[in-house]
Amino acid sequence: MTHDSLARTTALILAAGFGTRMKSQKSKVLHAICGQPLVYYPIKAALDAGCSDVVVVVGHGRAEVEKYLAKTFGNRVRTALQEQQRGTGDAARAGLSAVRAEAERLLVFYGDVPLLLADDVARVARALDANPKAALAVATCSLDDPTGYGRIVRGEGGSIIEIREQKDLRNDTERAIFEINPGIYAASVDYFRESLASLEPNNAQGELYLTDIISYAAKKSWSVVGVDSRAEVLVGVNDRRQLVSAEETMYLRIAEAWRLAGVTVRAGARIETGVTLGQDAVIEAGVHLRGNTDIGKDAVVDVGCVLSNVRVGPSTIIKPYSVLTDSTVGQGAQIGPFSHIRPDCAIGDEAHIGNFVETKKTTIGRGSKANHLAYLGDGVIGSGANIGAGTIFCNYDGFQKHTTTIEDGAFIGSDSQLVAPVRVGKDAYVGTGTTVTKDVPDEALAIARVPQENKLEYARKLRARMKAAKEAQKSK
Repeated sequence: MTHDSLARTTALILAAGFGTRMKSQKSKVLHAICGQPLVYYPIKAALDAGCSDVVVVVGHGRAEVEKYLAKTFGNRVRTALQEQQRGTGDAARAGLSAVRAEAERLLVFYGDVPLLLADDVARVARALDANPKAALAVATCSLDDPTGYGRIVRGEGGSIIEIREQKDLRNDTERAIFEINPGIYAASVDYFRESLASLEPNNAQGELYLTDIISYAAKKSWSVVGVDSRAEVLVGVNDRRQLVSAEETMYLRIAEAWRLAGVTVRAGARIETGVTLGQDAVIEAGVHLRGNTDIGKDAVVDVGCVLSNVRVGPSTIIKPYSVLTDSTVGQGAQIGPFSHIRPDCAIGDEAHIGNFVETKKTTIGRGSKANHLAYLGDGVIGSGANIGAGTIFCNYDGFQKHTTTIEDGAFIGSDSQLVAPVRVGKDAYVGTGTTVTKDVPDEALAIARVPQENKLEYARKLRARMKAAKEAQKSK
């Protein structure tokens, strides 16, 4: 199809079904695969193919579907309402009401086929350009086991004359047909209006079948072009088993694309649709990259990490089993193992966040380190600071959160508690075991410990007393 003809083509995507077999109150097309709802993928295929207008037919869960479409696609996608679920033909009729007057052609397909690609729909549309006398183009595919799918029925000379659904097959000859209907149709707007108006519910389901637009062409002696398609095109999702199966295929597809683009992605890594990866990055097994995560070039995300909406700088290492959410990590930093970077954190270049360190809404400057067992919440940490093991930012008073500020070059000794709001000045030193309740000036030493007392030879008496108490307990 030429660019001009695509510009006058509307994609009509049918997404009004209840999805009973999903056993969910949520609309079927909003169930997610690789980070995006089912309906995202056919819409993206239409837009990538060059369709300038997309109409999605909605029904069950209309408000939620429309809210998602508006947020994700803006004015590039419009909706039409199918009032009652009376079949795919009725859904297409409903969609016609939203087709703009300037549209010349329609591409019609379904909203629950996430493995569909732009070329799959464009090839069906282009078939009309290659066959200008054809009234309709339809995707076809052959399967070793066609059970459950509508069959392509051909007449003399091999012309397509009908699509017959599984429940309407009349004999073994028809059941032995291996060519099936993936569900992609292209024709002029006028043809769809005329053929859809002729539909009647004369089938086992008592519904209006979209597939009957094929037999309508045959009755008029108009030709129908079949377009060979990939088997993946017809993989629809009707229950949660199929949801997972399609998602596994999608994860493999995404991983393979990144491998071909120059990224090492180990088997078992799961990368969602919106993720971007830099050249020579390494994504190890068991990693989950979600949302809008962006991994810089030469970065390593090691085994078992989970990153959601995280920007990771070049040459950074995320060590095993770390969890990062809604945050940024600078260039050459090291995170983990077993670190938890909670939302709204900014970890600077060459900073180190080590094992069992948790951060939340905290900024950490260049080269600062918190290598062991710390909680750093609502903090501002300058560059070159050292946060010792067991440090806690006491940020919550039961009603409000308060900020702890650590200036450049400060040293916080192990097992320190900083009671916010509080500031530790530049190059200051907080002694081990200190509870800081007031600001520490630049280059000062803060130390707050209970004086140590040694009672000579008291350990022997203490053991004897404790042993006697244990024996007394046993005798009861």
